[in-house]
Amino acid sequence: MVKNLSFSYSKLGMYKECPQKYKFRYVHMLPEKPKYYFAFGSALHSVMEYIYDVKNLTFPTLEQALDFFAKDWKSTSYEKKGYASLEKEQAGYEEGRRIIEAYYQKHQATFAHPLSVEMKSTLDTDGLNLISILDRIDYLGDGKVMILDYKTGKTVERAPDQLYMYQKVAEMSPVIKSLVQQTDPSVKEIKVEKLCFYHLPTLKEIYFERADDKQILEFWQGVLAVADDIRAGKFSPTPGENQCRWCDYRNICPVFTGKEYTGPSGYGARFAAAPAPMPAPTLSPSPAPEAAAQPKSMQEDLSDKIDRCGAAFSEYERLKKEIISIMQSQHFTQHFGANYQARLKTVSHLDFKDKQKVVDLLRSLNLLKKTLVPTQTTVEALLQDPSVPDGQKAQISALGQKQENTDLELKKTE
Repeated sequence: MVKNLSFSYSKLGMYKECPQKYKFRYVHMLPEKPKYYFAFGSALHSVMEYIYDVKNLTFPTLEQALDFFAKDWKSTSYEKKGYASLEKEQAGYEEGRRIIEAYYQKHQATFAHPLSVEMKSTLDTDGLNLISILDRIDYLGDGKVMILDYKTGKTVERAPDQLYMYQKVAEMSPVIKSLVQQTDPSVKEIKVEKLCFYHLPTLKEIYFERADDKQILEFWQGVLAVADDIRAGKFSPTPGENQCRWCDYRNICPVFTGKEYTGPSGYGARFAAAPAPMPAPTLSPSPAPEAAAQPKSMQEDLSDKIDRCGAAFSEYERLKKEIISIMQSQHFTQHFGANYQARLKTVSHLDFKDKQKVVDLLRSLNLLKKTLVPTQTTVEALLQDPSVPDGQKAQISALGQKQENTDLELKKTE
């Protein structure tokens, strides 16, 4: 009998991010370095589990919750948590206290015991051994439940894919069905009525209605397609500046070494010598919300500004295209408004179509280490780098094709 593939939503996410990274982590079983945001999230999840522990008849006070958080936080060093310094770890601790205090202020009066907290589910289905940890399940009555998943990262709005997986798990799990039947013996089947991401830093609840059959089918087909690719050994890297920038496996990745990693021999020394990623932003404490005024949180204000900036930028891009089109049709190189002068300018750049040739050349010139990953932007940056010899710049330029575009330059009139 073929053994089911061990799978989870986090494994699905890593494979989609980069199949080669998945291979390093789950095929070669090479550990990643500690990440401060995982430690921060884990600590707050533990506090939520402590607050809603179904074995306790009463709920802990705020002081007890803060004391639990402090003991859990201090049980590991800042290095093991992945913080760069004691100061940054302390900032994370203060942010955690702020979140717990704000959570109690908002919810303490309405605390209610859930059906389960931090429930680990193992489900064998469709050739997968599906492992899930459901942060909280609330019973709504009549066999209906709500699945709530806590989030602690910077991103507030999220796609519901993870909740879709949990919906499928919950409605198929005999354990969850048994828990509901202990409360309501007449229940024959479980139905997920609501799905919720709870963003703890902002206390924002993002609700989704249950996925319908079509949505679940489309999502699950994507899951099974990834599982098939894993079984088939399809682990080609998908480099990009964002994913490569923070990757712990850069020093053994074929994108950067030019050769396939074949095994863990000598890995420890190479892994330890990996270039350190750029410092990640730390969580900064923000002021606790005032009960009466209920002002926007720092994150909500930031989200609002991002949306306004994006809308303004979209309008700018649309107007710019229209202005360029009109000026070209009239053979104008410059034109004046009441307050601004517009001028057309020609912008030249090199288009590198054969990416593999570029990678091979940069490796032979020992320049690959200067880029997080060779992209149009990073290769053009090398051509502006004063530390790169002119002869090498000429070799790089020879691989590109010169392209010219028309751009618009706006200047306020005096």
